[in-house]
Amino acid sequence: MSTITLTIPRSYGYVIAVGIASAIEMGWLTLSVGAARSKARVPYPYLYADKEEAEKDENKHIFNCTQRAHQNTLEFYPVFTTLLLIGGLKHPELSAKAGAVFVLGRFLHAIGYRTGSVNRRVPGSVLTFGALGTLFYTSISTARQLLE
Repeated sequence: MSTITLTIPRSYGYVIAVGIASAIEMGWLTLSVGAARSKARVPYPYLYADKEEAEKDENKHIFNCTQRAHQNTLEFYPVFTTLLLIGGLKHPELSAKAGAVFVLGRFLHAIGYRTGSVNRRVPGSVLTFGALGTLFYTSISTARQLLE
């Protein structure tokens, strides 16, 4: 088995900064769900208000949308962080920029979704997928360079 020496570029600090920003965003999303839960009076351990309740009570509908925006971000988060950290090894500036777009996309997705109009999440989703596509590229490129 051969080995390589991996030098982390100074600009990898941007990648780390974006990772920290995404962690802060996750905290904000968590607090948003807690506030919506309290306002809607949806008790723990229930993840969502049921359909009948949400159709009758706007606060419960908003809670469900806020919770779903958070859950959707959680679903993407492991993929995002993996690709960000790997792609950033060889493409730190591009990965950091794509990561920042991902964070912005998730913010817009959450803000739009929690209005109660699920279609308002779409602009944030478009940014999210574009950013992930770029991060897939940087990660694949990093893997190829390491295997050469």
